[in-house]
Amino acid sequence: MSAAGVGLLLRSLKLPGFVRAYAEVAEQAERQGWGFERYLQHLAEIEIEERRVRRIERLRRSSGLTHDKTLATLELGRLPAPVRRSLPSLCEGGFVDRAENLLVFGLPGRGKTHLVSAIGHELVQRGYPVLFVPAFKLVQRLLVAKRELEIEATLRRLDRFALIVIDDIGYVQQSRDEMEVLFTFLAERYERKSVAITSNLVFSEWDKIFQDPMTTACAIDRLVHHAIILELSGKSFRAEAAKRRPGAAATS
Repeated sequence: MSAAGVGLLLRSLKLPGFVRAYAEVAEQAERQGWGFERYLQHLAEIEIEERRVRRIERLRRSSGLTHDKTLATLELGRLPAPVRRSLPSLCEGGFVDRAENLLVFGLPGRGKTHLVSAIGHELVQRGYPVLFVPAFKLVQRLLVAKRELEIEATLRRLDRFALIVIDDIGYVQQSRDEMEVLFTFLAERYERKSVAITSNLVFSEWDKIFQDPMTTACAIDRLVHHAIILELSGKSFRAEAAKRRPGAAATS
């Protein structure tokens, strides 16, 4: 069979790594005296690695994570010591495997979004499906789904993500309809899939989110039952960055 015929067969089997490399690896195998098994093993390893890279790229595109909020750009020295100690294990993904939640609290500008985004990027690199979404966008998506009688289908689509990062919960007070769909979402993932939540409101203020004491208590109970809780303190990252900008001293 000709080389073109072999390539056509490999394409029909959806083996692009084989298609790209089989001829080059065949020359290498001949030079180094490989047997058939060694040759096939090498091609299979190339195919598997290329599939892994393509899958990670698909996960990254669908994650909603911004490209600049990564572990490499996170100012680790400004994080509280307990957070720094927790970070390596969080990036490995064990909490996601155990369907635990990650709850990050702190005043505005303390790096909550950057922290959870950096963890999200590391998890994507390890093959976990992650979705980053601001709280108001998630609530609006769920409200539209409810109005269109598509809430169950929407929850199923969200269920494919091993971790959903809900950023800035509590900035906007929820109406009753918004509270209901948010609670439905959290209850649906309880003990099955993980959520990571950032908030500038401590739990005692979550009645501003859910409007109802019983619903607030139920939501908190589900979130903290299996959860890692981190608190970011210290000075505002944004305020410090503003001070370092040229001309800041002159205008202050």
